[in-house]
Amino acid sequence: MQNIKQNLKETIKLAIPLSLGQFGHILMGIVDTIMVGGLGAASLAAAALVNGIFAILMVFGIGLSIAITPLAAVEKGAKRTTEFGGLLSNSLLINVTAAMILAAILFFGAGILGYLNQPVEVVKAGIPYLKIIGISIIPIMFFQTYRQFLEGISDAKPPMYINLLANLANAFLNWVLIYGKFGFPELGLNGAGLATLCTRGLMALSLYLYVRRSKKYIGVVSKTSFSSFDITKIKKLLSIGLPSGLQLITEVAAFSFIGIMIGWIGTVELAAHQVALNLASATFMVMLGISAAGTIRVGNAVGEKNNQKIRSAGFSSIILCISIMFVFAILLIIFKDLLPYAYISDYKVVKVVSKLIIIAAIFQIFDGLQASSAGVLRGLTDVKFPMFVIFAAYWIIGIPFGAYLCFYANFGLYGIWIGIVAALIFVGSVLFFRFNKLSKDFVEE
Repeated sequence: MQNIKQNLKETIKLAIPLSLGQFGHILMGIVDTIMVGGLGAASLAAAALVNGIFAILMVFGIGLSIAITPLAAVEKGAKRTTEFGGLLSNSLLINVTAAMILAAILFFGAGILGYLNQPVEVVKAGIPYLKIIGISIIPIMFFQTYRQFLEGISDAKPPMYINLLANLANAFLNWVLIYGKFGFPELGLNGAGLATLCTRGLMALSLYLYVRRSKKYIGVVSKTSFSSFDITKIKKLLSIGLPSGLQLITEVAAFSFIGIMIGWIGTVELAAHQVALNLASATFMVMLGISAAGTIRVGNAVGEKNNQKIRSAGFSSIILCISIMFVFAILLIIFKDLLPYAYISDYKVVKVVSKLIIIAAIFQIFDGLQASSAGVLRGLTDVKFPMFVIFAAYWIIGIPFGAYLCFYANFGLYGIWIGIVAALIFVGSVLFFRFNKLSKDFVEE
């Protein structure tokens, strides 16, 4: 218990900047939506359509970049700091190459918007916007490489500060380029895209300069070069990054399809789903921060070959995440009749949301279990098994079960949400026992 208490303190200390950094990323999207909304419905619809397509490829890239975090954590725990430079170089090589491929797909494939049966004005505004933000995936991946590396060695504050400050730059550039201030032309939605591209470029440059000029990383920088090609490190990074990227795509695609199914029921149900999901997702940044902290803490313990610390760090991360999600679940239930009014005043929608929130409260707890369990398994560099489990949870259990309850057992919208909870219970339980088993096996070795 003493070990778990100590690990809880260290996990919280690490999770705070990680969560705030994630919040900064989400806040940028909120600001963009608000400022683009001033241009009218067509621009807002185009931005929503484009960002939905962009998100699919972006989450794959982010999953790919995550690979360096557990590996850097292991090297730090083992005090093999001489490996940092080679690890960072090969991660950059993979991520920048992937970013260029993804950017090319988005830029040259922007015309696909014309085949999605969307209004003409939405397609006309969306194609150039997709080309612009498509290019921004290159600085995103560059930033992510350095960010995940620094987080892996527990230096999480610089990326957090840059992420939060970038929101100020993004809001200012949006104002200037969308509405044509200080002599710049009024570019509308394309201005929002250029603001995003410039902001992401500044973020990448800022973090690169921090590492480049910091005395702490002189040895790392001197050994960082695209010529430092190491096939062993490349294979190791890809063995973690590819499953992580595919896992994220699986989850994004699952929730997109769930939204489509709910759209078959009716407009009120779809609106209620969006509000309830947004409320449930409000705590997601906290969960991501704790999950990432668990990855790092377990990775450090693996590098130290400290068997007891692996289990203490892992279980403390899971306990912390579930405990916080339990508190949020209680708050959701207490304020279930008031929270919907923050989004919408339509009584029909509010009534449905109030009932959904009760299911969302259960959703929170098991989402915390699956996120934290996946995080600590990543610290053990175990990512392939969770990828298959998450795919099975959503596409073999959750979605079919929810569809059955909705359309055949007449549970309606609530049946689909019960299906989501069933998926989370399954994946959370399986991954928890997976960590328990693997960490025991490690002890025995």
